[in-house]
Amino acid sequence: MRFTSERRFDDGVLEREFTLGEIPGILWTPGSASASAPVPLILLGHPPLGLRTMYPRLMDRARHSAAEGFATATIELPGSGDRPRRPALEQARADLRRALEAGEPVGDEIVDALVLPLVDEAVPEWRAALDLLLSLPGIGGPVGYSGGLISVGVRLAVVEPRIVAAALFAGSFVPRVMFEEARRVTVPLHVLLQWDDEGNDRQTALDLFDAFGSREKSLHANMGGHTGVPRFEGDAVVRFFTRHLM
Repeated sequence: MRFTSERRFDDGVLEREFTLGEIPGILWTPGSASASAPVPLILLGHPPLGLRTMYPRLMDRARHSAAEGFATATIELPGSGDRPRRPALEQARADLRRALEAGEPVGDEIVDALVLPLVDEAVPEWRAALDLLLSLPGIGGPVGYSGGLISVGVRLAVVEPRIVAAALFAGSFVPRVMFEEARRVTVPLHVLLQWDDEGNDRQTALDLFDAFGSREKSLHANMGGHTGVPRFEGDAVVRFFTRHLM
């Protein structure tokens, strides 16, 4: 891991950009992180729109979490932002756009081609980043995962024992095979669903929630589309992590 820039906000939060090989990332730590015991870490997931595009929302989530004593970090997804294009992924995205524009159902073959290779590549990268993040002064466990592609969060919750709680956003397509993985998830879950999300199959989201094997899981459903998540839901996510990571 190599840090490439840093700046400190007026609330004391330190933002550092880094690279992990070819993978860009950003780490935010609260102003108290270096002066007290190591702080818990939340991994901030995001959709495959690129870190530059997602930065305002990620930074807002990070500073909100830092105010409650959490460090947060994110990395660029494969094939997004400044990372090399993946031809197969680009084709799957084109097939998805074509189906949506034509008003056709999005078939399993499109969803699988769009999501599964991304999960297979992104999850090991998240785990490698986590190894290095937890080795830094001022950052310790436990670890949570928040947002992003729900299939990435499901896989991480299954394979990464250092993640003890996850806040998942039901706003992306889910391959059928992920339902089997969902049954193996046991960590506490906070699942957010926008009821009128134009890009999300509501019934699939409800079925996935039902499939999760966690004994503690809560579903927060709000009226509105994909970008209409109420501000108070951000507070609810932070309270969820405060209960399970502090």
